[in-house]
Amino acid sequence: MYSLAVSDHFMIAHSFRGEVFGPAQKVHGATYGVEIEFRRPQLDDNGLVCDIGLALELLRDVLAEFNYQNLDELPVFKGRNTTTEFLAGEIFQRIKVRVAEGAVGAGTAGQLASLRVVLRESPVAWAAFEGALN
Repeated sequence: MYSLAVSDHFMIAHSFRGEVFGPAQKVHGATYGVEIEFRRPQLDDNGLVCDIGLALELLRDVLAEFNYQNLDELPVFKGRNTTTEFLAGEIFQRIKVRVAEGAVGAGTAGQLASLRVVLRESPVAWAAFEGALN
């Protein structure tokens, strides 16, 4: 399986509900490093998984929806603990929709097998979500 990955970062504020989160129940900030990795069994006629520039643009567009936001104030996340795991899945879903719309190149969507989204909340802790794209 071939893969292509791009990365960026975003900054948010949020809080969690539940004693398991200890002091993170209070509003706090986080800077996430994000990596997305597209996979496909064969390269296209140009020898590519997908257009790396379009992949990076797509990632930046999706992260812009969260960057510098207090996630507790966004209606779409009302009542949710926006954990690192949850956010990895949320970013995956948003990218999957845009890939289907052609965001990484016309005709590419049907050729991509899967996507892995990794969120790094620190050098020693991260979460991921991975799934099929077609």
